[in-house]
Amino acid sequence: MAKSVLKQLKEHEREVRRQLIINAAKTLFSQKSFHEIGMRDIANEAGISVASLYQYFPSQDDLFVEILTNDINKIKSRLWESRRELGDMAIDIVNFLVDNEDIFQMMSHFMIKGEKNPETLRKFNVIQVLFLDMLDRALARAGEAHPVSYYSHAFFASLFGNVITFRNYPSSDASSHRESLYHVARITAKAFHDTLVTDESEETP
Repeated sequence: MAKSVLKQLKEHEREVRRQLIINAAKTLFSQKSFHEIGMRDIANEAGISVASLYQYFPSQDDLFVEILTNDINKIKSRLWESRRELGDMAIDIVNFLVDNEDIFQMMSHFMIKGEKNPETLRKFNVIQVLFLDMLDRALARAGEAHPVSYYSHAFFASLFGNVITFRNYPSSDASSHRESLYHVARITAKAFHDTLVTDESEETP
């Protein structure tokens, strides 16, 4: 019994330490550019040694994947809400990518760089599948086009490209800049909605 309690305490302590490291990394992401942060910076922010940090996360990419896994749930509940317009969902995704700069940079990092570590790649692919599955469900509510997965891939790629292209586009103020992103997102959503509805009507005998 005593060993069981001790084991639980150790597991709890390890989880607390992992969360401390994650929070430290996110704090740095809010202060510096993604590519300016190294493992030593994260260890210093967390108040632990670099060696201890590597005991929890063997590589920087492992830590990035863990943060993505935790934070992707921020948008999950919104995307799964029923009876929401496709345009509203597009705005949610744009807000999610713009308001979470660390997540946006990490997703770009893995998509562009390509991860060579098989386990890290597997974890990131799980995140991608989770996110795209949410879009599958949401787009399926807008129409019955098959296979819907192609539409969800294209929809997310369009919105992600919108943010990449216009996130630093010159504008008079932050609100007008955000509204420009919204405008493109709404156009994208309408185009996809119209295509879904058209495809559904064409398939109906």
